Amino acid sequence: MAPAAVFVGCCGFPFSRKKYYELFSTVELQQTFYDLPERSLAEKWRREAPSSFIFNMKAWQVITHPPTSPTWRRMRRRPQGRLENYGYLRPTPENLEAWRKSVEIAETLRARVMVLQTPPSFGYSGENERNAREFFSRALEAVGDAMLVGWEPRGSWLENYDAIKDIVCGRPGLIHVVDILRRPPVVCEGQELLYFRLHGLGGREVNYRYKYRDEDLARLASILASILEEYDSVREVYVMFNNIYMGEDAQRFREIAAGMGLRVI
Repeated sequence: MAPAAVFVGCCGFPFSRKKYYELFSTVELQQTFYDLPERSLAEKWRREAPSSFIFNMKAWQVITHPPTSPTWRRMRRRPQGRLENYGYLRPTPENLEAWRKSVEIAETLRARVMVLQTPPSFGYSGENERNAREFFSRALEAVGDAMLVGWEPRGSWLENYDAIKDIVCGRPGLIHVVDILRRPPVVCEGQELLYFRLHGLGGREVNYRYKYRDEDLARLASILASILEEYDSVREVYVMFNNIYMGEDAQRFREIAAGMGLRVI
């Protein structure tokens, strides 16, 4: 059996899309978080990219972030319905309709993973755990086999890994998204795909101004190799950089990881 394929890319385009497509094989779209595009625009993005290029996307913010979130200020078109029913993975008709629209765009892009990053204010609690369980159970019904749903919990969830594992591993098609230079992933039995987002080192949970050193990237490759050795069911890994220097850092990581024996795509 061939070793797992390691896809390296960026969260967003650090330079022109044309140049990006020449250098990388995957991306995580960020525009879809702030404003969900028209389907025609998603079709244009899919057409202009190479046929083998893999899109991932960050889900529309109204599903994860409430209207009080500063990120809503960047939204050009407000969603319909009762605004108080949006965000925090509430299993409301409004949130589920926003999810349906996100899935439509993801399917147009033939996306491999759709990422839901919940804010630190969506901390661990009984209510939030119940909402997450119900939301993901219902959301997964709208997703085809070709796409996985990635959840990146933050805040006090990070002190409650058992709850994360119970939610994720109890729902096929849902995976845990994490920065593996900061903490380990939850990997479920038989899981075939891993998805990691790198937000810089230092600071609390993110430090977007951090530029990764070669020794950081070598440590990242070493951690990844250890994970793949432990979980031999994994066939695909996505390593997505999300810092100011992501274009350069991602290219350096590919070289370092390939030099350490990983099958980098």
